[in-house]
Amino acid sequence: MFSNVSLTLIRSFKFSSLKNTYRMTTGTSTSAKGDLGDMRKPYNEKHKTFTEVDLISKDPIEQFESWFDVACQTTTILEANAMCLSTASKTGKPSARYVLLKGFDKEGFRFFTNYSSRKGIELEENPFAAITFYWEPLLRSVRIEGSVKKISTEVSDQYFHSRPRGSQISAILSAQSQPIPSRQTLIDAEEKLLQKYNDENIPIPRPENWGGYVVVPEVIEFWQGQSTRIHDRIRFRRPVSSVEPDGILTYQGDQGWIYERLSP
Repeated sequence: MFSNVSLTLIRSFKFSSLKNTYRMTTGTSTSAKGDLGDMRKPYNEKHKTFTEVDLISKDPIEQFESWFDVACQTTTILEANAMCLSTASKTGKPSARYVLLKGFDKEGFRFFTNYSSRKGIELEENPFAAITFYWEPLLRSVRIEGSVKKISTEVSDQYFHSRPRGSQISAILSAQSQPIPSRQTLIDAEEKLLQKYNDENIPIPRPENWGGYVVVPEVIEFWQGQSTRIHDRIRFRRPVSSVEPDGILTYQGDQGWIYERLSP
């Protein structure tokens, strides 16, 4: 027979063992709620770095295209074009959300949304944004900062009518970012519009408050993770003075860009 003290010690030992097993198999801490200090994953090892000689191009748009293509071909990445779009109000209060990249070239990075949404209002007040891609299976991220402007109505029309018909109707019925009584409100509005546009041959007009933006890049940074946390960061930007590049910290890129390595 075990005493009450012995039973308490046995239970404590079993619970401690279970905690340790869980921590080892999941990499997750079971310490006090909110303490996530043990949550970390290994990244690349020292032999797999991202250095200047690994740049596919000294033009950051072409470098982005190279990384983006790899992300698109990586089957464990479901949406390589998903990006976090960060905006700020005229008073500097930030907000962020995920949108989908719908095109890019030397002019910039394009996405489409509701102009009356929170992001649309903030971009009207403060036409600058940052976008971030994170491709976890590749341990890579790209950060882009720049000014933002609306794209032409012709391009917005073209993209709008390329979307599935249900998505076009969704763009009409949604007063994006505004409170609504319930989901049924949206379902009822959708049903009315489906009846109105039940003829597939009748085009659905693009709402005037829906269209595209382009982020004109001023800064593009490429990041690759290292297990030591000595991550690789190479940033392209436009020169800000006549002494750049200096060949020491900043180097000449293509298409008027310069690039530099940042400390992690």
